[in-house]
Amino acid sequence: MPHIVLQLSGKKDAGLMHKAVEVIQDLTAEILKKERNVIATTVTFIEDDQWFIGGKPLSLIGGSAFHLDISVTDETNTKSEKCRFIHELYQAMAKFRENLHEASYIHLIDARAAAYGYGGRTQEWRHQQAEM
Repeated sequence: MPHIVLQLSGKKDAGLMHKAVEVIQDLTAEILKKERNVIATTVTFIEDDQWFIGGKPLSLIGGSAFHLDISVTDETNTKSEKCRFIHELYQAMAKFRENLHEASYIHLIDARAAAYGYGGRTQEWRHQQAEM
């Protein structure tokens, strides 16, 4: 775990997609201490004329943007770790996104362990099995 949904503004760009996924995987493993082998990521590109900030499309205002949702098991990361993750991820994305708009959001979702999991098992089940 976790599951990551990344949206990038602009036309599909395989190079950008691979760089973004790599940096997201690195920071998720390093800062949030998640196991790389179970991090699942989906990527979608959204045309600039379909991405609005302040009611205006990026095709008009220029620049680039991204939105990232990352679901992690509740109570497995501190506020400090989450803050660092959001800060470092935005800075990393700014390095390879031209004129990255400040209204690029990162949403770290704390999902309850009993309502979240993979492979047909909840994280709560995994936690209980680890304690035995």
